[in-house]
Amino acid sequence: MLPLPLVTSMARLCRRLVPHEDMNNATAAPRYLDNSALDTPSLVLANAVRETLRLGDVAAQMLERFRLVLLGDREQKREISRLDEEADMLHSAIKLYLAQIRQDDLGEEDSRRWAEVIDTALNLKQAGGILEHISSSFTNKALDARLSLSSEGMEELLALHQRLTSSLSLAMSVFLTGDMTNAKRLRRAKHRLILLGRRYSHAHVERLHQQNPQSLETSSLHMGLLGDIRRLNSLFCVVAYHVLEPDPEDSAE
Repeated sequence: MLPLPLVTSMARLCRRLVPHEDMNNATAAPRYLDNSALDTPSLVLANAVRETLRLGDVAAQMLERFRLVLLGDREQKREISRLDEEADMLHSAIKLYLAQIRQDDLGEEDSRRWAEVIDTALNLKQAGGILEHISSSFTNKALDARLSLSSEGMEELLALHQRLTSSLSLAMSVFLTGDMTNAKRLRRAKHRLILLGRRYSHAHVERLHQQNPQSLETSSLHMGLLGDIRRLNSLFCVVAYHVLEPDPEDSAE
């Protein structure tokens, strides 16, 4: 048993021997992409689905940390950048894993699922890039410059963020289950967010008309965020169309 005075020194030594970057890389490594399953395409697809759900969890973490950035926590920018690298790594691993399946070995349903996994993983990776960019931009242009959005503008962005978070959660459920009812809910949620974002952009312009000082100082940043949130919403909701596309009655809705 080590004497207590040596514990701190030993912990410091262990941190030097096991770099923090290596632990991060281990965390980011794929967990479910088992190469021994490559002879069974259906199992490969199931593994890729599980890894894509994990990628969705990374996107959800980035989204929550972006909310904290909006609220003034500039330290979250670094963690968002790390999570974006993790998202890139997972997307690349999923893509290369699925590339090992022979398309001739897939039936129609599995082929459709293969395409859905590829598209969903790509959309989540792109969403991560957007979240990293807007977190960095907000930190540099607002927090570091000691500028703040108007209280009304901040309230609107947080309301959109809440809807975006719900859409991502619903999207990953639809991706996993293929439930058509939830896919339709997700599609409706997409259009509601678009309409709400449009209303908020009009409200922002009205504040400019009223010469609101905070709105004038942050107008470009604020409008850019509204557009980026709309893009994120579209990326999350694409999965609904994968589910609804085969339904011939859906076009009448």
